Amino acid sequence: MTDIAEETDSEHYLLQAKVRTPEMEMSVLGADVAEAADLDIAEINPANPHLFREDRWQEHFARLRNEDPVHFNELETAGRYWSVTKYDDVRAVDGDWETYSSAKGITLGLKDYSSDGIQTFIAMDPPKHTEQRKTVRSVSAPSNLRNIEPMIRERTAALLDSLPEGEEFDWVNTVSIELTTLMLATLFDFPMEDRSKLTRWSDIVFAIPEPGGVIETQQQRIDELTECVHYFDKLFQERRGNPGFDLVSMLANGEATKDIPPFEQLGNLLLLIVGGNDTTRNTMTGSVYGLNKFPDQYDKLLANPDLISKFVPEVIRWQTPLSYMRRTATRDTELGGKQIKKDDQLLMWYISANQDEDVFEDAHVLDVERHNADRQLSFGYGIHFCMGSRVAELQLRVLWEEILQRFARIEIQDEPERIYSSFVHGYSKLPVKVTRK
Repeated sequence: MTDIAEETDSEHYLLQAKVRTPEMEMSVLGADVAEAADLDIAEINPANPHLFREDRWQEHFARLRNEDPVHFNELETAGRYWSVTKYDDVRAVDGDWETYSSAKGITLGLKDYSSDGIQTFIAMDPPKHTEQRKTVRSVSAPSNLRNIEPMIRERTAALLDSLPEGEEFDWVNTVSIELTTLMLATLFDFPMEDRSKLTRWSDIVFAIPEPGGVIETQQQRIDELTECVHYFDKLFQERRGNPGFDLVSMLANGEATKDIPPFEQLGNLLLLIVGGNDTTRNTMTGSVYGLNKFPDQYDKLLANPDLISKFVPEVIRWQTPLSYMRRTATRDTELGGKQIKKDDQLLMWYISANQDEDVFEDAHVLDVERHNADRQLSFGYGIHFCMGSRVAELQLRVLWEEILQRFARIEIQDEPERIYSSFVHGYSKLPVKVTRK
């Protein structure tokens, strides 16, 4: 096993740099964010995490879509970046990897991620991206989904049967985290007794260091991700030459990934951990919260469970669990009438594109009968379309099929606590009570 504890100072720096969050890049921004209507359009900066923790992002993006759809910001700490907020423009950027590259990172920041250190295939362009993605894509093949659905249903049913009736509990920790962590441990063939480590590693990737926060220092992040490297390196060694049908075996034996050193392999591991955990769990929570915000839609779903097939893509649209992805311009170009310079960053705001009224009528409403919900961009578009999208949809479908069989209602008891991030759009707590049929 590689002795990660004896990394050079430069490797420590790379580990620190690779997991920088957009909020850390913009530490100059304070907590006091003016309301959208009070700001000059040039002052709007939608990447401020306070807007998301306080659930005040909606009007900022509405103004940008209406007044400045390709919006420029520049900060000393984050450099030049454009916020792309309209549906068609986001698709145009996401669908043109030759002009808008992923290879310099997927979150706001200045570091050239292509040089060395931690890399992940979501932050690569073809052909390297294609080769590494192909290594693990069979996990979401239709045949595998059919194989794992009975297991997902059994686990979901058992967990829902265990919930207390008439007593307040936290839906995030009790249901969303537990179901997604069980699924993730299965996909990795990860020891079930240690599955909470997967949740922890996922949580710290984009967490902002702050007193009492998920992590308090950047060094804490480095230390815990070093543990992640050690743990998975042991699993890699066990499965080389003795593979199963799991993500670790695929990475350990795939032609494009088997020779990647443990430290550099961390990028792909974190991509799969975050992709399999944060996005699904936050949409599971968002589905309960959204139906409580729009009780008439909850009534429709209760009356007609066949609407689940439309509800799943709709709640993924409404929630949008990852707010944006970044691209970097490979040449001078034009987008939406704006002159984009080579090496400019572009933030494709999926959360705004999914609220575009030119595509989704009454976009702020969770509509379980929405006819075009499957056009949502939460999974991206083009070559980087989310590889695990079908697994996420399967988990959400099964969850609500089992919920509707058991509960007359799941009622929220207070507003949720939200994650302090402009990248991961999610929840840290949602108090609820359930009433059984």
